[in-house]
Parts: sequence; structure tokens; C-alpha cells
Amino acid sequence: MAKRCEICSKGTVTGRQISHAHNVSARTWKPNLQRVRAWVDGSVERIWVCTRCLRDGRVVKPPVRSWDPEEAANAETAKSTAG
Repeated sequence: MAKRCEICSKGTVTGRQISHAHNVSARTWKPNLQRVRAWVDGSVERIWVCTRCLRDGRVVKPPVRSWDPEEAANAETAKSTAG
């Protein structure tokens, strides 16, 4: 999985976790990335985007696909009978 948002470049941050007893250990904070379909340079692509960019409206989502399996089957049979 990608570790960086493709819109704002938000990525993994490292630091130290300190317990109540002051035991120090290294840890990482990862961004909440989601894989979404979006318009990128005039075409639809799947990109990794953080939820902040999704909420802020920085991602332009394409229209919902209208694929019907029955229509696709009918189109294939029409092609095979015509050719």
C-alpha cells in the first residue's frame, strides 16, 4: 500500500511514544489513506488519497459507472451475429 497521499503528499511521521512510566519507544503515525477513483489529467485513475483531502473536496470524483451485464451480453451477441 502507498504510504503517501497523491494530492497533498501527507506521509508517515515518526516519533517516540512515552508511557506513564516514561519508557520511550519508537513509533510511526500513518495517514488514513483510501484508494478512490478520481479524475486525473482528463482520465479516470485509482489513486491513494488521505481522508482530509476527500473531506476538503480536493479530489474530483468521476460519475458512477453505469455498466449493465445484460446490455454487455446483448452487445457481444450482436457483434458475433453481425461478423
